[in-house]
Amino acid sequence: MATRIANYEAMFLISQAHAAQLGDTVAHIRHTLERYHATIVAMRKWDERRLAYEIQKQKRGLYILCYFSCDTKHLGEIERAFNLSESVMRHLIIRADHLSMDEMKAADAARELEAEAKLRASQPAMPLAVSSEPEPVNAGDEDEDM
Repeated sequence: MATRIANYEAMFLISQAHAAQLGDTVAHIRHTLERYHATIVAMRKWDERRLAYEIQKQKRGLYILCYFSCDTKHLGEIERAFNLSESVMRHLIIRADHLSMDEMKAADAARELEAEAKLRASQPAMPLAVSSEPEPVNAGDEDEDM
């Protein structure tokens, strides 16, 4: 059977928890694509924004745009791997017939993505929940200056 190589555009939605370990998440996406013999043409951070509705109790997400080439017979396996992935909340993969190889390569911002991953890894972890409730004051602790 002859191989048919096609170009694809993929958008990955990453949770805030996994965005904190951006380097590991990007490595997971790369590893998954390469495991099924895909060649990554370009990868970049697209945006980080509030979601229209909660997904897996997450209100914000990080979007990663990726262009890759692979044999069409492996696409189902790639889709299944990302469906089972804990790092990727949602993904969408479409054919990129509307783009030339030069246009896909021009979208590459892998260095910037790696730099952001290093920056996120060096920052201290944010607390999971910040309470806006004032702490209760004990009646015996109040100063009585009257």
